Amino acid sequence: MRDVLEEFLAAAVRDKGTSANTVEAYRRDLLRYLQTLAGQGLTDPAQAQADHVSRLLRQLHDAGLSPSTLARNLTSIRQFHNYLLRQGLAQHNPTESLEPPRVERRLPDFMTVEEIEQLMAGPDLDEPLGQRDRAMLELLYASGLRVSELIALPLAGLQANAHLVRVQEGHERLVPLGRQALFHLDRYLSQVRPRLAREYSGEALFLNAQGRALSRMGIWKILQAAAARAGLKKKISPQTLRHSFATHLLERGANLRDVQELLGHADITTTQVYARIDTKYLKEVHKTYHPHG
Repeated sequence: MRDVLEEFLAAAVRDKGTSANTVEAYRRDLLRYLQTLAGQGLTDPAQAQADHVSRLLRQLHDAGLSPSTLARNLTSIRQFHNYLLRQGLAQHNPTESLEPPRVERRLPDFMTVEEIEQLMAGPDLDEPLGQRDRAMLELLYASGLRVSELIALPLAGLQANAHLVRVQEGHERLVPLGRQALFHLDRYLSQVRPRLAREYSGEALFLNAQGRALSRMGIWKILQAAAARAGLKKKISPQTLRHSFATHLLERGANLRDVQELLGHADITTTQVYARIDTKYLKEVHKTYHPHG
């Protein structure tokens, strides 16, 4: 069963451009699922019935997992069984009759433009590491990169002459960069990174004081320090900058499909959570364009 699981995960990346984070979520969910099946005496996932899946979901619910986590587990299992069907390894999908739990869709936290400007003023530009931090924050906000994508971004991924950054984790995409981000990135690359680089530094774009690629925790600490210096009180994470990137684009009239492409979302329903369109605007659209408006 483990071999079939790894084949499914490889196909998700190869055929659908599934991101590394989603693949890891699939792996965790499905390993637990397969272990549960094995505990019930099933050695082949093709033998699974709806009751087997329902039993696992009840166990997860009783363990206190949230509705969104239960829904994600069901999605993982459903995608896995769809793969088995396509490969001729199963005759049915046991999740077909199962409904996901109702999940309250919360709007993601984001920062105002004024708060973004405060944050960008946080790093000390008189210090080399402050210049690095400003370049990193500008890149996150300018591109909407996931923190995993930022960590994996090599020097070659930054195409400054073309004002682009190439993201190759999961579904490859090109994201434009603005003047401000390019200015701070150019200063970091010309004045700071050469001073941080060591023989073992490799091609990572952003380096720590020891010349190694910045870690997820390192990026989080930089962000918290900049927020503290800027006097910002709200909780901020790299994901907050990604949410702000999407929200500010849509607020200024960007097309939802374009924002979907920039964010690297496989499904536009994931992007729609950012579309804060008020009722008054929708009424005006209906009145203007509908024949009986």
